[in-house]
Amino acid sequence: MKLGLDIGSTTLKCVLLDDENALLFKSYERHFSKPLETLEVELGKIHERFGDLENLHLALSGSAAMGFAETLGAPFIQEVFATKIAAESYLENADIIIELGGEDAKILFLSGGLEVRMNGSCAGGTGAFIDQMATLLDISPTEMNEIAATHTKTYQIASRCGVFAKSDIQPLLNQGARKEDISASIFKAVVNQTIAGLAQGRELKGNIVYLGGPLTFLTELRASFDETLDTVGTCPENSLYYVALGAGILADAKTTVTLDSLISRVSHHKNSGNYATLPPLFKSAQEYAEFEERHAQATIAVSENHEYDGKAFLGIDIGSTTVKMVVLDADQAILFSRYAPNGGSPIPLVKRFLEEFYAEFPHARIAASASTGYGEEMTKQAFSLDFGIVETIAHFKAAKKFNPQVDFIIDIGGQDIKCFKIVDGVIDDIFLNEACSSGCGSFLQSFAAVLDYSLEDFAKLGLFAQSPVDLGSRCTVFMNSNVKQAQKDGATIEDISAGLSVSVVKNALYKVIRATTPSELGENIVVQGGTFLNDAVLRAFETEIRRSVVRPVISGLMGAYGAALYAMDNMDQSTATATLTKDELSAFSHTVRSVTCKLCTNHCSLTINNFGGNRKFVGGNRCERPISHGKEEKWYNLFEFK
Repeated sequence: MKLGLDIGSTTLKCVLLDDENALLFKSYERHFSKPLETLEVELGKIHERFGDLENLHLALSGSAAMGFAETLGAPFIQEVFATKIAAESYLENADIIIELGGEDAKILFLSGGLEVRMNGSCAGGTGAFIDQMATLLDISPTEMNEIAATHTKTYQIASRCGVFAKSDIQPLLNQGARKEDISASIFKAVVNQTIAGLAQGRELKGNIVYLGGPLTFLTELRASFDETLDTVGTCPENSLYYVALGAGILADAKTTVTLDSLISRVSHHKNSGNYATLPPLFKSAQEYAEFEERHAQATIAVSENHEYDGKAFLGIDIGSTTVKMVVLDADQAILFSRYAPNGGSPIPLVKRFLEEFYAEFPHARIAASASTGYGEEMTKQAFSLDFGIVETIAHFKAAKKFNPQVDFIIDIGGQDIKCFKIVDGVIDDIFLNEACSSGCGSFLQSFAAVLDYSLEDFAKLGLFAQSPVDLGSRCTVFMNSNVKQAQKDGATIEDISAGLSVSVVKNALYKVIRATTPSELGENIVVQGGTFLNDAVLRAFETEIRRSVVRPVISGLMGAYGAALYAMDNMDQSTATATLTKDELSAFSHTVRSVTCKLCTNHCSLTINNFGGNRKFVGGNRCERPISHGKEEKWYNLFEFK
């Protein structure tokens, strides 16, 4: 019998063939970056079914298989060649093969001589990209496929990189776009990336075959390829296993092993341990206890008086991945607060928060309110808030409460890094991450999900790691490869967790702020954002800049806290707040419809959110015309002006 193994970036495929290449056994499993352990389990299944196979021929293929092939003394088959051999054996008249995997994408042109196009340094448009987008929408890829079938329109979404795609998708979510339409748009983006990035102008015609996990499981992705290419492609039986099948067919008769000896070799495989390391974040539990005690001093008053009957001030921060809400009393103590993932739909969360506040504090009266963040304007319109303020002002107002002499603020959120340099009490310079989110919270969240941990548990793992992996400061895609290589070399999950926390800090310091010395940051530094709630990230930051900083206990709520302070300072004493009351909230409604603007040749795709009465929010517009409400507009013509 012949055993073909395809060890990819995210999955392990295993096939057992007889001497006529008939398929006797197949398995497809996600290995969560533990390919050896997964392989041992799958070989055990074969042993359970077939016993000890004494005359087993073996070959390996896949992006993560070369090192294992050496260890096991088996031939390594290049995956493109393996796919070609399997296609010749099991398919008839195939002209083009489009194969999408976890982190790689390939187009094989079979007619007129073999030509191969593969992705290089970017995993945009692959299974990992689709997984990231599904996480952003707070649904599974399977659910994403199901709801995409009912889409009514598509949006332009970048697929070159998950970061740029998030930058396109997040505003759509905050503007109320339907998840059905966004899901279909993501699949369309994958199609565009594959055709533009790999075909590069060569025509895709003839009999097209779809292979790989994403194209096997996601019918709407195949439909999107069919629509774009104006064809009807084929997804053959066993489309997940073609690389493994090719490896099995090419298994060298000279390489003969017994199944028992193979299982033994896999279980006793020793990793090289050849990777760069960093000093541990904490050398002892006592050192960590002192660290916790020091940062616990940056505290704020919290009131638990549910009978409070004075003025209250509401601040809401709609971030890229989370919703933060704070209510202050007249003495600036926190009456009520929430920090929650927005799930791509922040409006219901805000409504629920206000309902809970009105129920728990029946005598409090909201006197002023403000919103900030990605969804600032939509939230303001939805709940008739009094103010909408830019994030920099909200965070600055909050930071001053914890350190009046603050001269540098760094805020690391889900997708963005904001740094403010303060001179003489005024924001003097601003640093933002413009094209990459590898130093942000979603960076850690993505790795935690890939390694099958919750973000909180994953963050804690690195605190006492003895040998954190030195992963540098690179893009998420490249970092994936570094992490996988470190795991193959024996790095523990704890070492990787600590190494990723250090990478977050290095990205912020050297890619965003571009600091050369710690003195550039100032003497009084306040750190904010949910990412800094991770003690490993905070410790790495202090170690890297070689000084102590202030992390408020409400680090993740600082935007909302600053917005509430702004509302308090700027309230109009002569007029009542317009914020929805408890009774008005009970009649709250939210409907979304999509239209195409016909007021000019741009034909913008508008998402119109109606909240009842005259409250509505229009997103997707590239000019003021759709929201001018028929008022006379002032037109600017640069040519006439000159």
